[in-house]
Amino acid sequence: MSGAPEVRAPGARRQRDEGARRRRPTAPDGFVIVDKPGGWTSHDVVARMRGLAGTRKVGHAGTLDPMATGVLVVGVGRATKLLTYVVGADKEYTATIRLGVATTTEDAEGEVTRAQDADHLTRDEIVAAARGLTGDVMQVPSAVSAIKVDGERAYARVRAGEQVELAARPVTIAELVVGEMREASADGVRVLDVDVRTVVSSGTYVRALARDLGLALGVGAHLVALRRTRVGGYRLDDARTLDELARTPDDVPLDVMPLADAARGTFPVYDVTEAQERALGYGQGIEAYPPSVTDDPDQTVAAIGPDGRLVALLRLREGKARPVLVLAVA
Repeated sequence: MSGAPEVRAPGARRQRDEGARRRRPTAPDGFVIVDKPGGWTSHDVVARMRGLAGTRKVGHAGTLDPMATGVLVVGVGRATKLLTYVVGADKEYTATIRLGVATTTEDAEGEVTRAQDADHLTRDEIVAAARGLTGDVMQVPSAVSAIKVDGERAYARVRAGEQVELAARPVTIAELVVGEMREASADGVRVLDVDVRTVVSSGTYVRALARDLGLALGVGAHLVALRRTRVGGYRLDDARTLDELARTPDDVPLDVMPLADAARGTFPVYDVTEAQERALGYGQGIEAYPPSVTDDPDQTVAAIGPDGRLVALLRLREGKARPVLVLAVA
């Protein structure tokens, strides 16, 4: 095909090439507490944070369902090594449970499987049922969880039309507090929307908790709203939305919670001397920390140096505090 050659403005190619190379400066190592928006998966948030942090070394601690909002702990750089410890922290949620309607997914995104009037239930009955679900319990996880069944995620099997039954597992429901209650009409029945606040151990499914509350009351139930307000020592007050984070100027590194502050949110702290910091940097053990740091011999402890840096994570072994992860190399 013939025609006149393409004419470009002087410097256009150079400007385009410079733009392609330009990216936000890499953020320092640390945590970002994100207020996850509804409709986003936790993986979506990590993908967005990689661009905002200027690095692919980004991870999160504790998946939130797409419908859920609230605290998602995101690690950047070397802070990703701390995430495995955060995953096991207890978590706090506020939620709304609809009594009277059960669904295939135990939340508002599933198909209705059972519907019956629930407006006859009293507050005292609901509070008593909630109290019966607290403590150390055996919970059957939600069928649409990410637990693998014969190598495939349970939720994938459910979406393919399979019936999935998962084994009960031990969890702790430390608190399940009943708040406001509202009568409503849905799916042809009179339902009750109940606001709750709950504190649970890692591995607890709040959707399953909604399901079990309905079963205890003799009606169907599902989760219609979920917001995580705390993960361990990291609270919603510390969180920023993705829109707020995106307002960081393109030539400025993303502001993060420094490694030492991030560690303080999860671990007891052992303030070490310069000599101890140097020994830990070489991977050597140091004097055991006193009971005032922690009286749990199996507890992982953060060693903070005189300059306020996170030096290492420690465990007691053979009478000494030994590093299990070194962050400040000698």
